Amino acid sequence: MNKIKMYIEQFHPIVWVLLIGTVLSRGSAYMTLPFLSIYLSRHIDLSPIIIGLTVGMSPLMATVGGFIGGHLSDRFGRRPIMLTALFTLAFVYYGFTIANSQGWFILLNAINGLCTSFFEPTSQALMADLTDKKIRMKVYSLRYTAMNIGASVGPLVGAFLANHSAKLSFAITGSTYLAYGIVLFILMKKLIITKQLETKKVVSFVDAFKIIKTDKALRYLLFGIILINIGYVQIDSNLPQFLEGTLENGVAIFSVLLTVNAVMVVCLQMPISHFAEKFSLMQAMAAGSLFIAAGLLGFSFINGWVIAIIAMILLTIGEILIFPSNSMMMDKLAPEHLRGTYFGAGQFRKIGNFLGPIFGGFLLSHYHGQFMFWIISILSLGSIIFFTAGNRTYIKAKIPTVEKTV
Repeated sequence: MNKIKMYIEQFHPIVWVLLIGTVLSRGSAYMTLPFLSIYLSRHIDLSPIIIGLTVGMSPLMATVGGFIGGHLSDRFGRRPIMLTALFTLAFVYYGFTIANSQGWFILLNAINGLCTSFFEPTSQALMADLTDKKIRMKVYSLRYTAMNIGASVGPLVGAFLANHSAKLSFAITGSTYLAYGIVLFILMKKLIITKQLETKKVVSFVDAFKIIKTDKALRYLLFGIILINIGYVQIDSNLPQFLEGTLENGVAIFSVLLTVNAVMVVCLQMPISHFAEKFSLMQAMAAGSLFIAAGLLGFSFINGWVIAIIAMILLTIGEILIFPSNSMMMDKLAPEHLRGTYFGAGQFRKIGNFLGPIFGGFLLSHYHGQFMFWIISILSLGSIIFFTAGNRTYIKAKIPTVEKTV
């Protein structure tokens, strides 16, 4: 019991609130967003391209909102940005329950992406603000685990509701965000010490953008992640449509694949991350892109449960190698007074989340789904070029602390 108490007490109470909130909010969101394309195709009767545009509006807005929201949190504080985002997200999901046209879904999903992009980098920056550097990597690991615990449960519930009451899933998600916002508002008001969150040095938006612009390693990281996200986002956008149109039990297989993905991340994250520590972060991410490309290629040959699960296993290994490294890299690159800005700049990777559904939807509409996955797989491999260039940049820079870490 003492060890458990000591483990809990090493993190600020607000960090635990954010971790628990991540489990609940991510779980409820996964009841809805992965099935949004199916809901639109069934109830709104839209083409795959329009569905791709609707789904892609969220990451498109996230590419704009992430940097802005992160910078605003550096200048005006984490609390107002986070709470505004959470309460607006509740409004968005309640709006989904009454939306009945293409325009409303596009608008609401755009607001969804904007608010999510405000909240995610700001919450990561807040976790870093309230955590000692020596154990900060534990926080990122716990956050990534929390995300996937929620993602492992949400799809199973979402698959059931998709066939019975999809609007109920929207309402549940809205209520979860509302409760999350209320609890966070009360506890942040009582527990956070203002001095912990004071910014030591404030820079303008233009100056912050100039600092980001001159960071070549960050640019390489973002370009590579954009290509990876173009491939990875197919899971939420075009894979469910492909499975539903190809297999009789496609929706059931899709929900199980999402759960397999999340459970694998929770179970394998630590051992794979431990092995990856023998290599640089860039090398680990390059290896991850190989696995993701192999997984996407495997999806093109799906004819039942076995190949589908093998493909998802390959893709998940790639995910474990790439995505946790992203938060670690941002933390290392970011000056303390621009931590929110750097985490916000990381949201530019969601350009891939916007382009992926549209590009994949175009290929799915004009060609067979198998061809779509072949092309996307090759595109994902292109990320290795940028990861390799980023690795060379670190070596050339000869920064001891970075070389040792990455």
